Formats: sequence, C-alpha cells, structure tokens
Amino acid sequence: MSNTPMAASPLTRAVLEIDEYVSGLGWDQPARLFALVDTARLRTQEPALAAQLGLEAESESAGLTPIEQDELPSGKPLDEFLGTIAWPDAVAGCALSVERMMLPPSAEAQVPQNLNEAKLAKWVAEHPERQEVRMTVAVLRDGGRESALRLREKDSATDVLTGPDLVPGLAEALASTFEA
Repeated sequence: MSNTPMAASPLTRAVLEIDEYVSGLGWDQPARLFALVDTARLRTQEPALAAQLGLEAESESAGLTPIEQDELPSGKPLDEFLGTIAWPDAVAGCALSVERMMLPPSAEAQVPQNLNEAKLAKWVAEHPERQEVRMTVAVLRDGGRESALRLREKDSATDVLTGPDLVPGLAEALASTFEA
C-alpha cells in the first residue's frame, strides 16, 4: 500500500491496493476477482493465513485485506460468471479489476446502430478517440462502494481517479453476489 493515502477509508485503501497490485502486472491482463476480508478478524480467526500474507505485524485494526480468487473462466461473459458467485459470511466485500476500451461521451452519437456485440467491440477498438482503462470496483455487504480508474495513457498511481459511483453497473453486478 505504498501509494495509498492513509486518511482514506478502508474500502478506498483496499481498492487502491488492488489497483497498485494489478498495475504491477502490466496491461492486457485478464479480469481479477478479490474477496475483501476484515483484517482484524482474519488475524484472530486465521493467524497462519494472516502471517502468510504478512499481516501479523500490522497495527491497523480497521482495514480490509484483498485476497485474490482463482482465475475467472475464459469465454464466459463476466455478468454470467458474477451471477454464479456466492460468498461465505467471512467475506465482507469483493472487488473486481478489469480492463476495457472506453469512448468519450462525445463519441456516443457516432455509434452505428444495429451492431452485434462483436462488431461493436471492433468498432470501439478502431475508434481514434478510444482509451484503454483499468477499472477496479469494490463493494461491501453493507452497501459501501468504491472504484478506481486508471487510463493506460496516464499509467501512474498519481493519476488514478477514485469515487464510489464511477462504474455503477459493475458495482451493482458485484453487489448482487451478496444477495441471498
């Protein structure tokens, strides 16, 4: 968490920690899913795992520890995959980091009508104003949300945009993984 502001909320710190970790892996990465667990609870209930993660010496008591999950299945749409997830009670929240192409709002009027998903993706990929973005979105069981956006062209920890409502659709999809 070297670039993470200590004044930020535990959820914001977790999102920035995940963004920093994924950024260290470079671009063109698959989507990555993380469970968020209460750090103090993890140290108490799973001391061996906490030690393995290097958490036994941390003094912070109100934090969240991201734990990367198995690789997401390739070839399955992300929304379908998220619909299959159920988290155990020990998981306080979850986060997803995913890369996408993005167009500025001014390009929306240029989108050709009646394109299927593959043709639309190709059109966006070839658009001169496209930007590659990495989105890291986290939600908590209690409804808390946070997001971090990193543009490939401004790939610096100081240029990461954060906010709770930056990717509302993905936040909703992640929140639905906690619904019974």
